[in-house]
Amino acid sequence: MTVYVDDWRQPATVGPVTARWSHLTADTTEELHAFAETLGMRRVWFQGHSHDRLRDHYDVTDRLREEAIARGAVAVTWRQAARARRLRRSTLAP
Repeated sequence: MTVYVDDWRQPATVGPVTARWSHLTADTTEELHAFAETLGMRRVWFQGHSHDRLRDHYDVTDRLREEAIARGAVAVTWRQAARARRLRRSTLAP
């Protein structure tokens, strides 16, 4: 199982935080939650997609992105992340 962090780096203000934001994803939602917890992230920040679990993610600031990479997350481009989702989706299809 692997945790990934993309390079989306979208400028945005979320609550009181103005930063560049990327996406933290994983091969499974359970693994994603466990890794996010090691970063000190709250479960309420999780963005779940019950209709498409491959889109489950946490948004992370640049600081958390770098920390995630230091803790073992695989840095990917946002294009690589989308390609990986499509590939996984095609292997899961009946």
